[in-house]
Amino acid sequence: MKYLLWLLKAAIFFTLFAFALNNQHDATVYFFFGTSWRAPLVLVVLAAFAGGLVVGALGMLPGWWKHRAAAAQRPAVAPEDLAIPAAPVPAAPPTDLPAVRQHGL
Repeated sequence: MKYLLWLLKAAIFFTLFAFALNNQHDATVYFFFGTSWRAPLVLVVLAAFAGGLVVGALGMLPGWWKHRAAAAQRPAVAPEDLAIPAAPVPAAPPTDLPAVRQHGL
């Protein structure tokens, strides 16, 4: 399994590397007020991906803070209180079958 994951990571790396090599042409990104940015297409895609990560993380920050504050207000629980009690073993149902004798050889 370890080798399969390594192989998958290598395949992803080489796919992204081939993508970067095939997209070296310049791309122009136009911003507001007549400003623009000219860079290789792979850098533009990488910048858009990184910007999406940042915006996504910033959007999740209020939820993280709310959950951390709620967790800090909870009382501490002793480890023995977290133990799950063992379920009782059900009794075998009665049968109307006759007892079977085993004869040794």
